[in-house]
Amino acid sequence: MADQQRDEEAVDRFVERFASELVEAGMQRMPARVFAALLVADDGALTSAEVGERLKVSPAAVSGAVRYLAQVGLISREREPGSRRERYRLHSDQWYETFTRRDRFLTRLESTLASGVDAVGGRTPAGERIAETADFFAFLQREWTKTMERWRAERSGR
Repeated sequence: MADQQRDEEAVDRFVERFASELVEAGMQRMPARVFAALLVADDGALTSAEVGERLKVSPAAVSGAVRYLAQVGLISREREPGSRRERYRLHSDQWYETFTRRDRFLTRLESTLASGVDAVGGRTPAGERIAETADFFAFLQREWTKTMERWRAERSGR
């Protein structure tokens, strides 16, 4: 594939479109925009000023967004050598890490649902409904584990 020139207008459209998809999936708007801006940075890292300039937002908006993204483990903060400025960097396997945490969440849900079945009684309509929900999450977790193993194998083959 031949090298292509970066089309900044198309990049800006992508950032907003991808951020909209993340918002639709449940992420807050500003963290979604900041995440998308970091995603399109060639080295996956930007300073607060660079994020603000790209997104045309205030430093306060960037600050709150990066705090959220760091808390959920999608980015890390690092100091620029010889400076007090921080750079925000995407993790190299951010999606893998995010979805691995989802696996732990599914385990907790299964446990909580099992206690719900015990609480309402397994042979009641509510107990059967809760048990079916627990079975669904157990199925998701089994499939998710297999999917993550396939992903690791595919990545190691590159």
